[in-house]
Amino acid sequence: MTSTTPIPLAVLAGLLADTTRARFCLALLDGRAWTAGELARHAGVAASTASEHLSQLVEGGLLAEERQGRHRYLRLAGPQVAQLIEDLTAHAERAESAARPPTLRAASAAKAMAAARTCYDHLAGRLGVTITDALTARGLLRQDTGFALSDEGLAWFEGELRVPLPPPTGRRPLARPCLDWTERRHHLAGSAGAALCATALERGWVSRIGSGRALRVTGAGQEALGALLGLDGLTGEAAQVTASAAGG
Repeated sequence: MTSTTPIPLAVLAGLLADTTRARFCLALLDGRAWTAGELARHAGVAASTASEHLSQLVEGGLLAEERQGRHRYLRLAGPQVAQLIEDLTAHAERAESAARPPTLRAASAAKAMAAARTCYDHLAGRLGVTITDALTARGLLRQDTGFALSDEGLAWFEGELRVPLPPPTGRRPLARPCLDWTERRHHLAGSAGAALCATALERGWVSRIGSGRALRVTGAGQEALGALLGLDGLTGEAAQVTASAAGG
């Protein structure tokens, strides 16, 4: 390999080194598909500028796009990309917090994110870890021999939760551990984690704070999670954080 041969790591780092492209990737960590216009407004750049940056991210394999009519929808290319962005973000935020004390706004946003958030398409923060612990304590999730749903866990998703799970694939297992960067412990990812998160959002057990990833547990969520997993005392503490502080 000569010095002029592109190194994949350097190419990847270059894609994320730009502030606008980094903002796009961070916004898409909420697991949803955004239009190019929405991402442009979020990053505060012109539509033409956003289009150029988005094309680079798609070509680099970090984003996937889908066109519907005149709209161009973008999302992260998959769970592996989301995990990469999440891990890099955690490392960067730890380095920044060590270098200088956070502002009140940043501290409020961090509190909301630590309480409950989406990690791409599954639940994270204290909420995600608490649910994972409850699943494990009830024998629905095995962590002693890897990370896998037990037969009782499969039956719980199909029966009590009333959510059918897709068959596991080589690219997406049913259950996968994801290291929570605020709790420093694992929460549930994989198809089961995604199904649980989607169900919580669709049934109004959690609601988003503003346009970011932070969540609050609703009254309906406290009741449902108490009945399903015996979780008591879940609070909507993140609701006290303003949407502007929790955004992004």
